[in-house]
Formats: sequence, C-alpha cells, structure tokens
Amino acid sequence: MTAAAEPRRFRPSLWATLITVPAVLVMLGLGTWQMQRLAWKEDLVRRVEQRLHAAPIPLPPTIADPEALEFRPVTVTGRFLNDKELLLVARPRQGQAGYELLTPLQRPAEEGGGVVLVNRGFLPMDKRDAASRPESRVEGPVTVTGLVRLPQPAGWLQPGNRPGAESWMRLDLPAMAAAVKLESVAPLAVEMTPDPARGNAPLNGIQPLVELPNNHRQYAFTWYSLAATLVVVYVLSQRRRTNPAS
Repeated sequence: MTAAAEPRRFRPSLWATLITVPAVLVMLGLGTWQMQRLAWKEDLVRRVEQRLHAAPIPLPPTIADPEALEFRPVTVTGRFLNDKELLLVARPRQGQAGYELLTPLQRPAEEGGGVVLVNRGFLPMDKRDAASRPESRVEGPVTVTGLVRLPQPAGWLQPGNRPGAESWMRLDLPAMAAAVKLESVAPLAVEMTPDPARGNAPLNGIQPLVELPNNHRQYAFTWYSLAATLVVVYVLSQRRRTNPAS
C-alpha cells in the first residue's frame, strides 16, 4: 500500500507576504487606472468623431484655445505666400515617396491678419522643385476648407527636425515660421480637404487620418491577470507540509 500524502496547510512566510501584497495592490491599481483611461479615451473618440463630421466654421481671427478647434473643419481666406512654402516628409502614398506641401496663407486684416500654415496635399519626389509644378503657385485671394491639426510631440523612434534642412520630419510651427522668417503665425495648421473630383491628383488636400489608439482595455486585463496569477502563485507556494496528529 502507498503511504497517504502528507496534508498541507497555508502558512505564508512574512517575506513572501510583504512582497506579494504590495505587488498585487499596485497591479490592481494600474488595472483600475487603465479602466479610467479607457472611459476618458472613449469620450475623446466620441468628441473627435463629432468634430470631424461637423459643418465647417470660419477660423476665428484670434485663436486663444487651439485645442478647442483641433480636428474641427474650418474655412479660412487669404493669399498664399508661395515663396515661403515648406516641405514635410510624407508617408508613402500608393507606394510612392514624397512630401506634403505646406504653404503659409496670409489672412486679410479684416479677419485678424496673421498667417496660417496650410497643408495643401501630397507631392511626389519629382515635384519637389517648385519650377516643376507651376500650378501649385496659386495667386490671388483663396478660401481654403480643411481640418485643424495641432503639432504632435515626436515619437521615440521618429527622427527630429534638423536645423537648415530642406524638408521637415514633423510639424513644428515656431521652428518653421522662423525658418521662412514669418511672424504672427497661428498655433495650428489647416489640412485642406480632398476634392473627390480630382481623385489622387497632386495637391488635392490630405485625406483625414486621425489616429487615437485605444488599448486601455487590453492593458487593464493584463494588469488584473497578473495580479490574479501572483495571488495563485503566492497561495500555492506557501502551502507547507504538516505532521499528522499522533
């Protein structure tokens, strides 16, 4: 006959408890924080969707709160300063590398004056030189319809802008204004809305691309799962053999 297995009882050591309990509390706290962030992000996504589909409004003469206008369709009137255009390195479009053409728009005095940077659309690499695209040098008053965008901080792996470079890696309004000697530049940019009639023609605006990653639910699940796993490991590891009563 085989000997009966010795009974085990849960007898946690002091050190295991001092390590496990704070760790579990931290993980639960992080999971709860991620759930709070989830609610905030879902509300943000709803507000952005509402703005994206709202009717365009005139860009105010004075912009005290740029964030209140972010992702909002607007109209703005002025004259393009073609001699001060800027090139922003773009994501490949249909497998083709290129730039986005940013042209300063001088607003009339009755609309507050000042300058707004307008993203007019994609340019292939072979259209980098202004002489190769005379159609881009629009003269006279124009009214632009587009989406308000704000500069975003650089990502960890995103290359930064280099002083004196002929093209820019990311939107940096103060640095861009200084590079082309502009004053009174608005703290936002306007991305022109594409015209379906022009298809994928160069300088046909920018297809709105709003990236709002929402991974908070997965993060919360991960933290809660780690907390539960640690509790199970703690309980199983702290069960000790006991001598049966004689």
